[in-house]
Amino acid sequence: MDTRETDQQKTVRERQGNGAGAVAPGETRAAELDESRRRPRRRVIFLVAAAIVIVLAFVWGVPWLNYLLSHEGTDDAHVAADEVAVTSKIPERINQILVDTNQPVRRGQPLIVLDNKDELAKLRQAQAQYDLAVANQRATTEQGQGGVSQAGGQIANAQAQVPLAQAGVSQASAQLRAAQAQVPAAQQAYDKASADLSRASSLVSTGDVASQQLDAARAQAAGAAAQLRAAQDQVNVAEANVIASEDRVSAAGAGVTAASGGLTTAQGKLAQAADPSQVEAAKAQLFLARQNLNYTRIYASTDGYIGQKSAEVGQTIGAGMTLLTIVPHNVYITANYKETQMGRMRVGQHVDIRLDAYRGVTFHGHVASINPASENTYALVPAQNASGNFVKVTQRIPVRIEVDGQRADLPLRPGMSVETYVSVK
Repeated sequence: MDTRETDQQKTVRERQGNGAGAVAPGETRAAELDESRRRPRRRVIFLVAAAIVIVLAFVWGVPWLNYLLSHEGTDDAHVAADEVAVTSKIPERINQILVDTNQPVRRGQPLIVLDNKDELAKLRQAQAQYDLAVANQRATTEQGQGGVSQAGGQIANAQAQVPLAQAGVSQASAQLRAAQAQVPAAQQAYDKASADLSRASSLVSTGDVASQQLDAARAQAAGAAAQLRAAQDQVNVAEANVIASEDRVSAAGAGVTAASGGLTTAQGKLAQAADPSQVEAAKAQLFLARQNLNYTRIYASTDGYIGQKSAEVGQTIGAGMTLLTIVPHNVYITANYKETQMGRMRVGQHVDIRLDAYRGVTFHGHVASINPASENTYALVPAQNASGNFVKVTQRIPVRIEVDGQRADLPLRPGMSVETYVSVK
């Protein structure tokens, strides 16, 4: 049986079952003809709609599927920046704050002025100490140079006395030799006179010689003895002169040694005076005082915006205290990807960036770096997987993404929510 006939019979039965009553054969036939005309039209519409859906799925679905297969995406990302904390290097009171929150600043622009009265006083004190140290060094150096000159003159005088003393030794030695040369002749004269006296005494006792000859022999013997004693005395005197001359030579040498010691002492004082340590220490204190005075004016270290102000005029601050926070113009994206997404991710790959704040706008960038550890590694209390109750949790790896060609009309502000898609093919 034809399908069309079956549908017509079914329609008739439905009408009869609904209690529509008896229907004229002409009306039934017209309804069947109308139904038969509508059925092919519906089939064509269905086929056309199915074709359109298939075409749309092919045109839009295939590229989207290909995009999903070639990109790794995440919505666990945000705009970040290397914020700069403006701090003070010295404890002091704030006199002026020259900027306000959200204000743009340039590198080198003055931000805060501190009270500088104490720093000026310390600078004057350090300058005075430095000038005093320089003056003391100059005076001590001049004194040391004078002492060295004086010690050098004393050495010259002592060295000049040495030849004179040595000449005195030579002269005394010559006199000693001359005196010693007189002793043998006096000894011979004395021996001869003694022998003559002995013979004269023998002859006088025998009566062969008169007693007057004995007296003459005795006088000659006494004279010879006196000459011998005189010669010996001259030798003793000459020896004493030699010893005295040698003592003068020793004294002259000792004078030279003493003068040399004085020269060494004077040179030591001169070297001590020339030592720059005291002047350098005073110079360092002067430098620190100048630096502290410069620290009373705080400048911006980079271009950006004042993001937060934590200080007020009149407040006394401590060294290292954060006063302002500068948010730089150069921002980047920190995206936390699952470890299962990191297999094909590399530095330099292209990234599509979408921000919740700018719907329909796609920014472009590239992977700048991949963190060497997961976020959990940097936690205050990292997970200890060696414990008995271990639950495996998919870790996330921070990825830094640099934005290419940031737009001035669509600023990226740190903290904004971001979706990133990294092209891993």
